[in-house]
Amino acid sequence: MKTAISIPDNLFVSAERVSKQLGIPRSQLFAWALEEFLSKHSKDKILQKLNEVYDKEDSNIENELLHAQMKAINNNDTAW
Repeated sequence: MKTAISIPDNLFVSAERVSKQLGIPRSQLFAWALEEFLSKHSKDKILQKLNEVYDKEDSNIENELLHAQMKAINNNDTAW
């Protein structure tokens, strides 16, 4: 899909330089940058929601579960 955007001149010049260095069209560079931004923003929202939950809920692991997890990790050291 085509779209028109306005960006500062210095950002355009930098994008032009990088797209030439990478050997890709400028539009592809902008698409990649937007995709990366949206991905990070999505992860930030997930982290924000997790922080909200753990602000209200106890996040401590029961000793029995902790020991079982550590035992499982130690038994699978060679799998890593």
